[in-house]
Amino acid sequence: MVTERGRQGTPEFVSRNNAKTRWFHAGVYLTVLVLLFTGWWLTLGAEGDPSVLSQLSGVSDAELHTWTGYAFAGLIVLGVVLGWRAARTLVGDSVRFRRSDLRWFRRWPGAVFTGRFDRHEGHYDPGQRIMNLVLIVLLLALIVSGVGLVTVSGGPEFVWYNRIHRWSTYLLTPAIIGHIVVAAGILPGYRGAWRAMHLGGRLRYKVAERLWPAWLERERSKGFDEERQHTDEKT
Repeated sequence: MVTERGRQGTPEFVSRNNAKTRWFHAGVYLTVLVLLFTGWWLTLGAEGDPSVLSQLSGVSDAELHTWTGYAFAGLIVLGVVLGWRAARTLVGDSVRFRRSDLRWFRRWPGAVFTGRFDRHEGHYDPGQRIMNLVLIVLLLALIVSGVGLVTVSGGPEFVWYNRIHRWSTYLLTPAIIGHIVVAAGILPGYRGAWRAMHLGGRLRYKVAERLWPAWLERERSKGFDEERQHTDEKT
Protein backbone atom coordinates (compact mmCIF):
# COMPACT_ATOMS: atom_id res chain seq x y z
CA MET A 1 0.00 0.00 0.00
CA VAL A 2 1.42 3.39 -1.02
CA THR A 3 0.65 6.22 1.37
CA GLU A 4 1.12 9.96 1.22
CA ARG A 5 1.40 11.70 4.58
CA GLY A 6 -0.02 15.06 5.48
CA ARG A 7 1.65 17.77 7.48
CA GLN A 8 0.89 16.08 10.81
CA GLY A 9 2.53 12.82 9.69
CA THR A 10 -0.78 10.98 9.33
CA PRO A 11 -1.59 9.17 6.05
CA GLU A 12 -3.55 11.32 3.63
CA PHE A 13 -3.88 8.95 0.70
CA VAL A 14 -3.79 5.18 0.30
CA SER A 15 -3.53 3.13 -2.88
CA ARG A 16 -6.31 0.56 -3.25
CA ASN A 17 -5.93 -0.58 -6.87
CA ASN A 18 -2.74 -0.93 -8.92
CA ALA A 19 -2.33 0.32 -12.48
CA LYS A 20 -3.10 -3.04 -14.12
CA THR A 21 -6.38 -3.32 -12.24
CA ARG A 22 -7.37 0.25 -13.12
CA TRP A 23 -6.60 -0.19 -16.82
CA PHE A 24 -8.49 -3.48 -16.92
CA HIS A 25 -11.47 -1.87 -15.20
CA ALA A 26 -11.37 1.03 -17.67
CA GLY A 27 -11.35 -1.37 -20.62
CA VAL A 28 -14.26 -3.34 -19.18
CA TYR A 29 -16.53 -0.40 -18.50
CA LEU A 30 -15.79 1.28 -21.83
CA THR A 31 -16.63 -1.86 -23.83
CA VAL A 32 -19.66 -2.63 -21.66
CA LEU A 33 -21.03 0.90 -22.09
CA VAL A 34 -20.61 0.64 -25.88
CA LEU A 35 -22.32 -2.76 -25.85
CA LEU A 36 -25.22 -1.49 -23.76
CA PHE A 37 -25.66 1.60 -25.91
CA THR A 38 -25.59 -0.24 -29.24
CA GLY A 39 -27.59 -3.14 -27.85
CA TRP A 40 -30.42 -0.92 -26.66
CA TRP A 41 -30.23 1.08 -29.89
CA LEU A 42 -30.84 -2.09 -31.86
CA THR A 43 -33.43 -3.44 -29.42
CA LEU A 44 -35.51 -0.26 -29.67
CA GLY A 45 -35.70 -0.73 -33.44
CA ALA A 46 -33.37 2.07 -34.49
CA GLU A 47 -31.13 -0.14 -36.63
CA GLY A 48 -31.96 1.81 -39.80
CA ASP A 49 -30.98 5.08 -38.12
CA PRO A 50 -27.22 5.10 -37.40
CA SER A 51 -26.32 6.15 -33.88
CA VAL A 52 -23.65 8.71 -33.05
CA LEU A 53 -21.19 5.88 -32.38
CA SER A 54 -21.99 4.32 -35.74
CA GLN A 55 -21.45 7.62 -37.55
CA LEU A 56 -18.15 8.21 -35.76
CA SER A 57 -16.83 4.68 -36.37
CA GLY A 58 -18.10 4.35 -39.94
CA VAL A 59 -19.67 0.92 -39.32
CA SER A 60 -23.22 -0.12 -38.60
CA ASP A 61 -24.44 -0.40 -35.02
CA ALA A 62 -24.88 -4.16 -35.48
CA GLU A 63 -21.24 -4.55 -36.57
CA LEU A 64 -20.03 -2.23 -33.83
CA HIS A 65 -21.95 -4.27 -31.26
CA THR A 66 -20.55 -7.55 -32.58
CA TRP A 67 -16.91 -6.45 -32.75
CA THR A 68 -17.06 -4.72 -29.38
CA GLY A 69 -18.48 -7.97 -27.99
CA TYR A 70 -15.47 -9.86 -29.32
CA ALA A 71 -13.15 -7.24 -27.82
CA PHE A 72 -14.90 -7.53 -24.46
CA ALA A 73 -14.72 -11.34 -24.46
CA GLY A 74 -11.02 -11.19 -25.36
CA LEU A 75 -10.40 -8.64 -22.62
CA ILE A 76 -12.02 -10.90 -20.02
CA VAL A 77 -10.00 -13.94 -21.13
CA LEU A 78 -6.79 -11.91 -21.12
CA GLY A 79 -7.58 -10.47 -17.70
CA VAL A 80 -8.24 -13.90 -16.19
CA VAL A 81 -5.10 -15.43 -17.73
CA LEU A 82 -2.72 -12.60 -16.84
CA GLY A 83 -4.38 -11.62 -13.59
CA TRP A 84 -5.53 -14.99 -12.27
CA ARG A 85 -4.56 -14.08 -8.70
CA ALA A 86 -6.69 -10.93 -8.79
CA ALA A 87 -9.54 -12.91 -10.39
CA ARG A 88 -9.28 -15.54 -7.66
CA THR A 89 -9.39 -12.82 -5.00
CA LEU A 90 -12.40 -11.20 -6.67
CA VAL A 91 -14.43 -14.40 -6.82
CA GLY A 92 -13.18 -15.81 -3.51
CA ASP A 93 -13.99 -12.72 -1.48
CA SER A 94 -17.29 -12.12 -3.30
CA VAL A 95 -18.73 -15.55 -2.41
CA ARG A 96 -17.70 -15.30 1.23
CA PHE A 97 -20.38 -13.93 3.54
CA ARG A 98 -20.31 -13.63 7.30
CA ARG A 99 -23.02 -13.37 9.91
CA SER A 100 -21.76 -9.90 10.79
CA ASP A 101 -22.68 -8.77 7.27
CA LEU A 102 -26.33 -8.69 8.35
CA ARG A 103 -25.57 -5.73 10.61
CA TRP A 104 -23.95 -3.94 7.68
CA PHE A 105 -27.06 -4.46 5.55
CA ARG A 106 -29.35 -3.22 8.34
CA ARG A 107 -27.46 0.09 8.47
CA TRP A 108 -26.81 0.31 4.74
CA PRO A 109 -29.97 2.18 3.55
CA GLY A 110 -29.31 5.11 5.87
CA ALA A 111 -25.53 4.88 5.59
CA VAL A 112 -25.57 5.69 1.87
CA PHE A 113 -26.59 9.21 2.94
CA THR A 114 -24.83 9.53 6.31
CA GLY A 115 -21.66 7.54 5.61
CA ARG A 116 -22.03 5.69 8.92
CA PHE A 117 -21.55 2.17 7.61
CA ASP A 118 -21.26 -0.75 10.00
CA ARG A 119 -17.91 -2.50 10.09
CA HIS A 120 -17.39 -5.39 7.69
CA GLU A 121 -14.53 -7.78 6.97
CA GLY A 122 -13.00 -8.55 3.62
CA HIS A 123 -11.71 -6.69 0.58
CA TYR A 124 -15.22 -5.70 -0.56
CA ASP A 125 -18.20 -4.58 1.46
CA PRO A 126 -21.25 -6.94 1.49
CA GLY A 127 -23.08 -4.84 -1.11
CA GLN A 128 -20.10 -4.93 -3.43
CA ARG A 129 -19.87 -8.71 -3.10
CA ILE A 130 -23.46 -9.16 -4.24
CA MET A 131 -22.95 -6.70 -7.08
CA ASN A 132 -19.75 -8.50 -8.13
CA LEU A 133 -21.58 -11.82 -8.37
CA VAL A 134 -24.51 -10.29 -10.26
CA LEU A 135 -22.20 -8.62 -12.77
CA ILE A 136 -20.05 -11.73 -13.23
CA VAL A 137 -23.05 -13.99 -13.90
CA LEU A 138 -24.81 -11.55 -16.24
CA LEU A 139 -21.67 -10.63 -18.19
CA LEU A 140 -20.77 -14.30 -18.66
CA ALA A 141 -24.34 -14.98 -19.82
CA LEU A 142 -24.03 -12.14 -22.34
CA ILE A 143 -20.68 -13.42 -23.64
CA VAL A 144 -21.88 -17.01 -24.06
CA SER A 145 -25.21 -16.06 -25.60
CA GLY A 146 -23.57 -13.43 -27.81
CA VAL A 147 -21.11 -15.97 -29.20
CA GLY A 148 -24.01 -18.35 -29.71
CA LEU A 149 -25.98 -15.76 -31.69
CA VAL A 150 -23.16 -15.20 -34.18
CA THR A 151 -22.32 -18.89 -34.57
CA VAL A 152 -25.83 -20.39 -34.84
CA SER A 153 -27.80 -19.52 -37.96
CA GLY A 154 -31.25 -20.41 -36.67
CA GLY A 155 -33.41 -22.98 -34.94
CA PRO A 156 -34.36 -23.37 -31.28
CA GLU A 157 -30.77 -22.75 -30.13
CA PHE A 158 -30.82 -19.31 -31.71
CA VAL A 159 -34.14 -18.51 -30.01
CA TRP A 160 -32.78 -19.48 -26.59
CA TYR A 161 -29.54 -17.59 -27.10
CA ASN A 162 -31.56 -14.54 -28.11
CA ARG A 163 -33.76 -14.79 -25.01
CA ILE A 164 -30.80 -15.17 -22.69
CA HIS A 165 -29.03 -12.26 -24.34
CA ARG A 166 -32.03 -9.97 -24.10
CA TRP A 167 -32.95 -10.81 -20.50
CA SER A 168 -29.35 -10.55 -19.38
CA THR A 169 -29.28 -7.07 -20.92
CA TYR A 170 -32.52 -6.11 -19.17
CA LEU A 171 -31.07 -7.17 -15.81
CA LEU A 172 -27.57 -5.84 -16.41
CA THR A 173 -28.68 -2.31 -17.32
CA PRO A 174 -30.05 -1.30 -13.88
CA ALA A 175 -27.14 -3.12 -12.21
CA ILE A 176 -24.62 -1.06 -14.21
CA ILE A 177 -26.51 2.16 -13.46
CA GLY A 178 -26.50 1.33 -9.75
CA HIS A 179 -22.79 0.50 -9.88
CA ILE A 180 -22.00 3.82 -11.54
CA VAL A 181 -24.09 5.78 -9.03
CA VAL A 182 -22.25 4.17 -6.10
CA ALA A 183 -18.75 4.10 -7.62
CA ALA A 184 -18.99 7.71 -8.82
CA GLY A 185 -19.72 8.87 -5.27
CA ILE A 186 -23.03 10.47 -6.18
CA LEU A 187 -24.54 9.21 -2.93
CA PRO A 188 -23.09 11.13 0.06
CA GLY A 189 -22.00 7.97 1.90
CA TYR A 190 -19.80 6.93 -1.03
CA ARG A 191 -18.34 10.37 -1.71
CA GLY A 192 -14.69 10.06 -2.70
CA ALA A 193 -14.91 6.35 -3.57
CA TRP A 194 -14.34 7.08 -7.25
CA ARG A 195 -10.67 7.83 -6.55
CA ALA A 196 -10.06 4.11 -5.91
CA MET A 197 -10.14 3.53 -9.69
CA HIS A 198 -8.98 6.95 -10.88
CA LEU A 199 -6.22 9.52 -10.33
CA GLY A 200 -3.62 6.81 -9.84
CA GLY A 201 -5.89 4.84 -7.49
CA ARG A 202 -5.05 7.23 -4.65
CA LEU A 203 -7.93 7.11 -2.20
CA ARG A 204 -8.21 9.50 0.71
CA TYR A 205 -7.39 7.75 3.98
CA LYS A 206 -10.61 8.82 5.70
CA VAL A 207 -12.70 7.51 2.79
CA ALA A 208 -10.96 4.13 2.93
CA GLU A 209 -11.43 4.05 6.70
CA ARG A 210 -15.15 4.71 6.24
CA LEU A 211 -15.77 2.19 3.44
CA TRP A 212 -13.21 -0.60 3.90
CA PRO A 213 -11.90 -0.51 7.52
CA ALA A 214 -10.69 -4.13 7.72
CA TRP A 215 -8.87 -3.89 4.38
CA LEU A 216 -7.22 -0.66 5.50
CA GLU A 217 -6.06 -2.26 8.75
CA ARG A 218 -4.51 -5.18 6.88
CA GLU A 219 -2.75 -2.85 4.46
CA ARG A 220 -1.43 -0.71 7.29
CA SER A 221 -0.18 -3.85 9.03
CA LYS A 222 1.64 -4.89 5.87
CA GLY A 223 3.17 -1.45 5.63
CA PHE A 224 4.36 -1.61 9.23
CA ASP A 225 5.86 -5.06 8.64
CA GLU A 226 7.70 -3.81 5.54
CA GLU A 227 8.96 -0.74 7.40
CA ARG A 228 10.15 -2.89 10.31
CA GLN A 229 11.91 -5.30 7.92
CA HIS A 230 13.59 -2.39 6.14
CA THR A 231 14.78 -1.00 9.49
CA ASP A 232 16.14 -4.40 10.54
CA GLU A 233 18.03 -4.72 7.27
CA LYS A 234 19.64 -1.29 7.76
CA THR A 235 20.75 -2.13 11.30
